[in-house]
Amino acid sequence: MDIKKRLIVLVGPTAVGKTALSIDLAKTLSTEIISADARQIFKELEIGTAKPSSDQLREVKHHFINSKSIHDEYDAGTFGKEALSCIYKLFETYNDLILCGGSGLYIKAVLEGFDDMPEIPSSIRESINQEYGDKGLEWLQEEVKRLDPEYFQVVDRMNPHRLIRALELNYFSGKPMSYFRQKKKKEHFFDVVKIGLELPREELFNRIDQRMDVMIEEGLFEEAKNFYLYKNLNALQTVGYQEIFDFMDSLYDKAEAIRLLKRNSRRYAKRQLTWFKRDEEIHWFRPDELIQNLKLWIHD
Repeated sequence: MDIKKRLIVLVGPTAVGKTALSIDLAKTLSTEIISADARQIFKELEIGTAKPSSDQLREVKHHFINSKSIHDEYDAGTFGKEALSCIYKLFETYNDLILCGGSGLYIKAVLEGFDDMPEIPSSIRESINQEYGDKGLEWLQEEVKRLDPEYFQVVDRMNPHRLIRALELNYFSGKPMSYFRQKKKKEHFFDVVKIGLELPREELFNRIDQRMDVMIEEGLFEEAKNFYLYKNLNALQTVGYQEIFDFMDSLYDKAEAIRLLKRNSRRYAKRQLTWFKRDEEIHWFRPDELIQNLKLWIHD
């Protein structure tokens, strides 16, 4: 009798403990990890992306960490195709695999795929970029909030590339981003088990603040300064770098930059939870609960 293959999808907000638990789980199952993180995939970015340490990467084989450059054009759709191809190949060797990350769009790309997006006329893109250049990020945020409030609840609001993409689709088609994400779920030959990690809000926020303090101590500001010339690349349009770029542009002092780094990281965690909580197939655990019952649960 053929053994059914199983993809274990481990999700949750930033700083909740996904990395450590995914490694424990991979070692328990003697398997490998496919990372679904939109920033850890870039080899140049280290401190601000909270990648697994070199020791952790040696413990278990990870895929899609340090595999792209910030100068590469890369998006969730491309990741979905590449990751699914990797998963199919790895299932030739393993019965279980782990897909782990906090980028909900990347997870969705693997499990469901996307509808084909329409080609946007360059005139629309240029018009939006002109408005953005004149009016700034706040205009982008308010325009997406007005035209596509559902997407605004989950999008990375500090990422102008994603906000502009939502406006392009809306201006051209008159339809919100969610319309293009209603594709019927793909059918896979393997089972999918979805696990979500969560903590009480105060505990999670404390962990986020503490991790940011550690990042700063390890040289986050210095790392961001090295990429200042590339600050407009999509890979750097994210929490953890944009706040430091604005500090370097003298928009505020370092104390305010640190406050915003922590605040925006907490807000990002809330948006991640909003995204994942909509999925009723996810089984939610505290990290310590799952660790204590890991072997019993996974072999149940």
